[in-house]
Amino acid sequence: MKKLSYATLKEMGYDGYLLQDAPERILQFGEGNFLRAFVECWIDKMNEKAGFNSKVVLCQPIAPGLADMINEQEGLYTLILRGNENGAKVDDRRVISCVSRCLNPYKEYDKVLAYAESEDIRFVVCNTTEAGIQYDPSCQFTDVPAASYPGKLTQWLYRRYQKFGQTKGKGIIILSCELIDNNGKELEKCVNQYAEQWGLEKGFTEWLKAECVFCSTLVDRIVPGYPRSDAAAICEELGYQDNLLDVGEVFGLWVIEGPAWLKKELPFEEAGLPVIICNDHKPYKQRKVRILNGAHTSMVLGAYLAGQDIVRDCMNDKVIEGFMNKTIYDEIIPTLTLPEDELKEFASSVTSRFNNPFVDHALLSISLNSTSKWKARVMPSLKGYVAKYNALPKCIVASFAFYIAFYNGQNLTEEGLTASRGTNEYVIHDDRDILEFYLAHKDDAAADLVHAVCTNQAFWGEDLTEISGFEKAVTDYLVQIREKGTYEVMKSCLAD
Repeated sequence: MKKLSYATLKEMGYDGYLLQDAPERILQFGEGNFLRAFVECWIDKMNEKAGFNSKVVLCQPIAPGLADMINEQEGLYTLILRGNENGAKVDDRRVISCVSRCLNPYKEYDKVLAYAESEDIRFVVCNTTEAGIQYDPSCQFTDVPAASYPGKLTQWLYRRYQKFGQTKGKGIIILSCELIDNNGKELEKCVNQYAEQWGLEKGFTEWLKAECVFCSTLVDRIVPGYPRSDAAAICEELGYQDNLLDVGEVFGLWVIEGPAWLKKELPFEEAGLPVIICNDHKPYKQRKVRILNGAHTSMVLGAYLAGQDIVRDCMNDKVIEGFMNKTIYDEIIPTLTLPEDELKEFASSVTSRFNNPFVDHALLSISLNSTSKWKARVMPSLKGYVAKYNALPKCIVASFAFYIAFYNGQNLTEEGLTASRGTNEYVIHDDRDILEFYLAHKDDAAADLVHAVCTNQAFWGEDLTEISGFEKAVTDYLVQIREKGTYEVMKSCLAD
């Protein structure tokens, strides 16, 4: 079977939309499944329906990445969106053609920096996970490349400034998609910190303020990614080999906080796409991150240890679904500020989306980087509940114990930290220092392990033992998990 390429599609007589040649106007830090099923989906459709006529250059944010595979397929891949829409099942397939190439900054950083001098480039998009937008003072201007993403971006923007700093209209619009509060503003803060640390001239920071726009955004689409179990059958049906198949749900929403004039530069509305450009994205973001992502993060680790493997099956288990719903309705929604009816309507849609019959969303896929995810997605609800009721939210506290139990691995390899679920092994993926921490505490008694985790301010930005009763409650749950398992703990939460 021939590999997906423009020549292969032409030979097959493919009659779908394709854009082979266009200016490279967008640089994207991140080449993984989510961005390719989300940002590239909208750009591809905007090219087709609004004449946006733009290509995206991808840049893999970490050393192991997909650059070679993406370039072998000329940036092409098949996006499959599945789910329910207006009461009907949808199984939509589209070849995405807005990607021109993918760069590996660890092998060809000169090409990444050279792209900053392009006349065409106007936008930078990024999603480097919740842990990606962090200021690392060890990064130096002379690093090739800087270790942190904000460091790389600062190096890149400075090259842009050197080339076009005296030319109006050549600044960059940055669209940050990480799931942290005020992602764009936090990224801008990091860039300015590096500019100060590295002694870059005042003209650069003035140019950043006058010519560049750091947009905070909300992203919302569930993306299981590569359909490993049925990839061969899909390729057979498509008639070509596609090693970059990407699967997502039909639902999608992108909220971008930015100036009104941005609507002209990014004609999403003209293309009829579910992308909102507004002056305040926070209400949308809080609702989504705390309810949808919070439900994922608080439920999946315990559900995996209870024997489940995909989200949909969790929704067909009354105990696990009940635990998730109690977390959402009793512990998360009361801490939010939007109208209760609107929050409950959104929460109801979450259950429907998690039960998508087409999407096998692996729990292990969701488990990646759970430390930063728990901090960003669940901790605000924990603290909000404590502040409002002067009591601990039982399901959220239990979810923290699930997190600790899931990370209680025994062997660290290049791939990650290996742990066991019964007779099966699984691999925990997170930052290396986090995995090394858990390895060092692998044989701790429950109370010692909980204390070490709660007091690790590098993880949480604070000492969680200062939350009254939290350490003891988590310890009690971890003891129960070790004796009876996470499923029984979920049952006990529902019985309370």
